[in-house]
Amino acid sequence: MDFGKAFTFAFDDPEWVRKVLINALIGLIPIVGQIYLLGWGLETARRVAMRSGEPLPDVDFGTHLGHGFRAFVVSIVWTAPIWVIALVLGIISAVATEIDPDIGNTIGAVLGICVGLVGLIFGLFLGVVLPAALTRSAVFGSIKDGLNVGAVWALVRSAPGAWLMVLLGNILAGILAGIAGTLLCGIGVFVTTALYQVIMGHLYGQAYLQSSAV
Repeated sequence: MDFGKAFTFAFDDPEWVRKVLINALIGLIPIVGQIYLLGWGLETARRVAMRSGEPLPDVDFGTHLGHGFRAFVVSIVWTAPIWVIALVLGIISAVATEIDPDIGNTIGAVLGICVGLVGLIFGLFLGVVLPAALTRSAVFGSIKDGLNVGAVWALVRSAPGAWLMVLLGNILAGILAGIAGTLLCGIGVFVTTALYQVIMGHLYGQAYLQSSAV
C-alpha cells in the first residue's frame, strides 16, 4: 500500500478545490449530508478498487447518497452485537438493582467494566473488518455484499496488514482533521471532514486491491 498517497491524491486533481468545497457544503445538510459524504468517500474507494476514474469524484448526489445509505445500513448491522450486549447487561443490572440496590450497584459496576472491555475489543475488530464490508458494499453496489461475513472475512484474512494500515490511517486522519479544524478556528472543520472521507476511501480501495491480489 502507498499509505502517503491517500493523504495527497486529492490535490493531484486540478479541480480539487471546487470538488472538495461543493461536496463539503452538501455535507452540512443535517443527516443526509453526512450520509452523502460517507458515500463520496466510498465512491473514491470503489474507483481505487476498480482501478478506474479520475482521482477525485465530482458531485453526484444520487450515486454518493446511495453508497452512503448502503454503508449506513451495513454499519448498523455490523455494530449491532455490541448494542445488544449492552442492552442485555443493562437490563440485568436494572433488575438486580430493583431486587437489592447494593447488589445491583455492584453488578452494575462490574458489568460496566465488562461492557467497556468488550466494546474496546469489538471496536478494534470493527476498525479492521467494517472498512472491508463497506468497500464490498460500494464495489458491488449492494447491502447484501457488505453483510456477507464470509467474503468480508476472506478479504481481511488475505491481507490483514493492509486493513490494519486502514485502521492506523483512520486514527491519523482523524487527528490531522481535528488539528486542521482547530487551527482554522473551527471554520474549516466541514472541509477537513470531507477530506477525511476521501482519504479513508483511498485507503479502503488500496486495501481491497491488495486483498484481492493475494
